[in-house]
Amino acid sequence: MSPSSQPPSKTGIRVLVVGAGFAGLTAAIECHRKGHSVTLLEKFPELKLLGDIISFGPNSSRIFKRWPGVAEQLDALSQRADGLEIKNWQGETLLKQTWTEEQDEFGTRFDGHRGEFHEIVYKHALEIGVHVRLGARAEDYFENDDEAGVVLEDGERITADVVLAAEGVRSRGRKIVLGYDDKPKASGYAVYRVWFDAAEIAKDPDLRFFTDNGDKHVAWLGPDVHFIAASVKNGKDFSWVCTHKDEEDIEESWSFEAPLSDARKVLEGWDPVVQKILDKTPSPLIDWKLVYRDPLPTWISAHRRIALIGDSAHPFLPTSIQGASQAMEDGATMAVCLSRAASAQEAVAAFEAIRYERVRSAQKTGEQTRDIWHKADFSAAKNDPQSLRLRREAWLLNFDAETYAEAHYEETARVLRANPDRGIFGDTARARKLHVPEGKEGYIEYNGEPGDIAKASARAVEVEHVEQVSV
Repeated sequence: MSPSSQPPSKTGIRVLVVGAGFAGLTAAIECHRKGHSVTLLEKFPELKLLGDIISFGPNSSRIFKRWPGVAEQLDALSQRADGLEIKNWQGETLLKQTWTEEQDEFGTRFDGHRGEFHEIVYKHALEIGVHVRLGARAEDYFENDDEAGVVLEDGERITADVVLAAEGVRSRGRKIVLGYDDKPKASGYAVYRVWFDAAEIAKDPDLRFFTDNGDKHVAWLGPDVHFIAASVKNGKDFSWVCTHKDEEDIEESWSFEAPLSDARKVLEGWDPVVQKILDKTPSPLIDWKLVYRDPLPTWISAHRRIALIGDSAHPFLPTSIQGASQAMEDGATMAVCLSRAASAQEAVAAFEAIRYERVRSAQKTGEQTRDIWHKADFSAAKNDPQSLRLRREAWLLNFDAETYAEAHYEETARVLRANPDRGIFGDTARARKLHVPEGKEGYIEYNGEPGDIAKASARAVEVEHVEQVSV
């Protein structure tokens, strides 16, 4: 996996990436690595260190490690707890889930401040020569059989062979892919989020365990609520998130400020340690409404020149701990497909075929973990604490998107070529079936018979696409 010191051979393929989040940056960097000509557009005139904690699993750390110096910088800023302690809302410890075996088997993960991580990746993109245009807002998308492009708010038209829409759940690219405007809907849940200096935490004898002797990670589970707190950078910083029921309507915004008193109401009567954490927390909080969209039938446009990637295509629940990692896998996969394809349109179709079933399966893990935690029978959990563990499985984490795409591109393309639509590979359904992950641990989306986990977490209404945030 050591990065090559040789510059890539130029392919002549022009790639336009819209949105400089982790999906867009990864796509731009990986396409540049493969020798494609890349332009990255970002609507904001400058990028700021915003956000709080974000997680990247071993499956995405493999991608970071191919970018010289990036993994080392991320590691220095990462949360390094040896595991996750799971308690009930009253403070009784139910399970300590350790990460040693996972790390030995699957590799390193990176958990840290979203803004700090983003700055490292953004600077790397600039250092290797990715062409970035800030303050460039895409107002519309267009395509034909020969090319695709965007129209900026000042009327400028920019064209390329392929356009990757990576602007999140409100991407303007969704309309040209779907053929209609789809409105975000409230999922019924929201997350209070905060990140602050841990100095005050360290002063309290009942909280000092978070800052003494390395980082700590603790989750409290209650009726339809979970609260997770973590110390980061060897106890220097502190972060917590609280996922709870919320029925507020969603319009054009999903991130607000909320007074600390709102979180106190949700967590009233919980473990005194949680109350002390709230006492040390600065106000206001980030109030992040979890939104969802109807499941997308496709991520790619009719002429196979435009693809949705990351949250634009598949927002994740925070309990999946995979939203950012799957966004990165999208970029790595697309770069390979463009390198291997007979045409840009074939590459876009193959990208969807390779990614679609894996992503939908990964999304399910977040739904199930949320339901297992939020609907837990705590009396039963005392007898079977492993039922509350985070499912951390090889099919998901011990995966290399670049290697997989290289190994499976040709068989995917053969199926697509056998079923063309006007010569542009119209139907990816048969090719998608080549990439359905194998069933593990009773997950309902893979197995013909529902297991105990599936029965415990079955829901009347499936919430599929939720704005990606980290646990």
